[in-house]
Amino acid sequence: MTYKVIGIMSGSSLDGLDILFAHVTETAGKWSYEVVVADCYPYPEQWQRRLREATMLSARDYCLLDAEYGHFLGQTVNRFCEEKNVVLQADLIASHGHTTFHMPELRMTAQLGDGAALASETGMAVITDLRAMDVALGGQGAPIVPVGEALLFPEYSLFLNLGGIANVSCHRDSGVEAFDVCPANAVLNALAMRLGRPYDDDGILARGGMLNEALLARLNQLAYYQKPWPKSLPNDFGTDTILPLLDGAGLSVQGKLHTYVEHISVQVSAAAARLLERGPVASPGMLVTGGGAFNGFLIERLRHHLAPLGIEVVVPEQSVVIFKEALVMAMLGILRWRERATVFPSVTGASRPSIGGALWMGHDV
Repeated sequence: MTYKVIGIMSGSSLDGLDILFAHVTETAGKWSYEVVVADCYPYPEQWQRRLREATMLSARDYCLLDAEYGHFLGQTVNRFCEEKNVVLQADLIASHGHTTFHMPELRMTAQLGDGAALASETGMAVITDLRAMDVALGGQGAPIVPVGEALLFPEYSLFLNLGGIANVSCHRDSGVEAFDVCPANAVLNALAMRLGRPYDDDGILARGGMLNEALLARLNQLAYYQKPWPKSLPNDFGTDTILPLLDGAGLSVQGKLHTYVEHISVQVSAAAARLLERGPVASPGMLVTGGGAFNGFLIERLRHHLAPLGIEVVVPEQSVVIFKEALVMAMLGILRWRERATVFPSVTGASRPSIGGALWMGHDV
């Protein structure tokens, strides 16, 4: 059976809204996909600011923003469908929303983007709140992508997503393990903006800086890195914990970028080593996606640190690099529609598997 689905992803780096329309097919229990069209819609400066400051709003204003952002999502999906000539072709929309509060230790997670507003704008069935059920069951609600990875990319055992937060997953016959590693683009982009750049294109700025060993050691000693998984990071870990450490070191922006790229590489390597200690994997390739996969300096340093572990860094075609998470959201939407589990409790630490997502029917009765 083939599902025609739109997946929407807004990452913590706030670089834009990823929208993908795909045909996802199940044949004899195996899944395949065809990306029909996909695009990234950069956030206007006003929306970047409003999403970044959402956690500082009153309860009333936060709820108003949630509804307004839901309508914005629906209007952007309508624009996407018109521009890409796919109006009335999709059966279902799966929207991750934009994460604001993520407090799994208190059994709470919140993503902006009201599903009813999105459904009202598009007239389609919409699935949102994909993390909430897992968190209610005591899970981290993150990483959320491993189920989609297992179904759509079965040829890989290791995955690294370099979005606002870097996360890894390891797939074996015995089960799946995954966790957030460290902030990534959320910190790198914030530093690049201080030099008037939205991001560090190809890592050129970082490459031109100098490594500060003392700062690198302080970063690597942060308590989060010693915690066992399952574990996940809130978006504000980068802004409230990492950036003050970087700013206190008295370095140039390029020096901070260089040192932080090294920190990401060291932590990904340490995470991979801990995963491999648990047993061998079927494939030595690590599929690397997310905006950080275009940072040539970061990829170079990752290859340097992962090679001694026998891990080959694989950067796939551009559409997969950019839109893998939107594609996985589409897959999770299909699973929710079919009332199948959308998370691995071995990954999140929840008490049991769950069918995550709220369903909003946007079409007429």
